[in-house]
Amino acid sequence: MEFVVDKNKVHAIMKQKNIKTQSELAEKLGVSKNQLSVILSDKNNPLKRNYQKLCEVLEVRPMDIIVPKDHIKKRIEKQQMISECELTYVDVSTISANRSYHSIELFAGAGGLALGLEKAGFDVKGLVEIDKYAAQTLRENRPDWNVIEDDIVSVSEKGIRNYLRSDCKIDFISGGYPCQAFSYAGHKLGLDDVRGTMFFYFAKIINDLKPKIFLAENVKGLTTHDNGKTLQTMINIYENMGYNVTWHVLKATDYGVAQKRERVVIIGISKDIDVPYRLPKEYEYKPVLKDALKNVPLSIGAKYPENKCKVLDLVPAGGYWRDLPKDIAKAYMGKSYYSGGGRTGMARRISWNEPSLTLTCSPAQKQTERCHPEETRPFTVREYARIQSFPDEWQFSGSMAQQYKQIGNAVPVEFATAIGLSIIDVLNKAEL
Repeated sequence: MEFVVDKNKVHAIMKQKNIKTQSELAEKLGVSKNQLSVILSDKNNPLKRNYQKLCEVLEVRPMDIIVPKDHIKKRIEKQQMISECELTYVDVSTISANRSYHSIELFAGAGGLALGLEKAGFDVKGLVEIDKYAAQTLRENRPDWNVIEDDIVSVSEKGIRNYLRSDCKIDFISGGYPCQAFSYAGHKLGLDDVRGTMFFYFAKIINDLKPKIFLAENVKGLTTHDNGKTLQTMINIYENMGYNVTWHVLKATDYGVAQKRERVVIIGISKDIDVPYRLPKEYEYKPVLKDALKNVPLSIGAKYPENKCKVLDLVPAGGYWRDLPKDIAKAYMGKSYYSGGGRTGMARRISWNEPSLTLTCSPAQKQTERCHPEETRPFTVREYARIQSFPDEWQFSGSMAQQYKQIGNAVPVEFATAIGLSIIDVLNKAEL
């Protein structure tokens, strides 16, 4: 199913719009005449390869599955409307735990979420993590933590209780599981209908332990995954398990983190508890990169190849590929130069006076560049950790690449602390 632009149709529409020449059309598009010729060429496929493949597999025309972006935005706003209208906030600076609340963390990673929840007042009784380097990081920093280095599938099937003290009652469960789509064969899905997904094992452990509250955190994209069906299925299953559920997209920059990272948080409160959840109120000061990297310790760090250094040397702090001379930008970006979107992560140098863009698992990816404000290099491991609000004493195990991966995948510590305190607020009130 190959597609090309029909030049006859384009010329007919140009005539209707009183666009007399291709030069005039190119000017309106903001491209050169040669670039326009490429767009109109019968050798050029106007659809991206993956999108074309999607149409082939579904056996549909492109317009059968395209809608204006505003339609999706309105759909999401409609889904959020009820909870957004009823949002209330709590100043977490005034909250402290009335007692030590016991918690379990699944998919624990290098401990960003666990460390933040510990700061909030939770006493972690078990952390499940299959990655050996992340598990070692947890053990080295908290030798007294019960680190369960195993596959969550195995832990779930053996029974989470077998890894805990028999007298241990769990108040709270947290974790961030991979986002997966489900089959929608039936009208009502139960927990068994999503067996085999990571969500199933997360939810099964919640069902087994029946905590008062749980927190599931994930990428913002979960809210639109499969047109919102994936998230709605999760919520329905949680509610069938006996929880009142709300979800919110929060920004790390609002909670003491110098990074433009957004996460969706799903909060489930047992229907036996008549206490509504309140979001943590935004902090008054929003830190920027210079706050995060002040007096940062020296550490190992990745380096750019010489050809990339020559390009990034030309980019000012806060700039990106559009600040490069056109010929250099074209050579550096290759085919990406002609693709759609802002591509603001390419050849990107962060400014001292802004939060960092979201950190990735690798500090030197071409599409998601995060160059130091003054030196032409990626952020070091300790700089990465600071941007994720890890304390300097928190050490990471494994190779440099493994350390970057652990930090990039983590929940920012201060962000986790704010959410943890908002959950402590519910637990405190539930016991009054």
